[in-house]
Amino acid sequence: MDNLRFYIDPETDEPHIYSHNISEQEIAELLARPLEDRSGYNDARIALGQTRAGRYLKVVYVSDTEPDSLFVITAYDISEKEKRALRRRMRKRP
Repeated sequence: MDNLRFYIDPETDEPHIYSHNISEQEIAELLARPLEDRSGYNDARIALGQTRAGRYLKVVYVSDTEPDSLFVITAYDISEKEKRALRRRMRKRP
């Protein structure tokens, strides 16, 4: 996904994902091939997956007002418990 916009933290004037030590490139990698993408709250989507570097992340995003674009609200590393649950769900897929 090339057309990504990010929530800007008003305190730092930088993308909020930076406060979780996540780069725009990692978000783009994950959203290009998420392991799981499901509905969240208030029309948000939640993508779970692994980056090429091996990080497991959760990305919360919505469709952007621009066509073929996404607005990333936040992203963060998932816990070990969440990783195990994700792997379990991936094994159960047909």
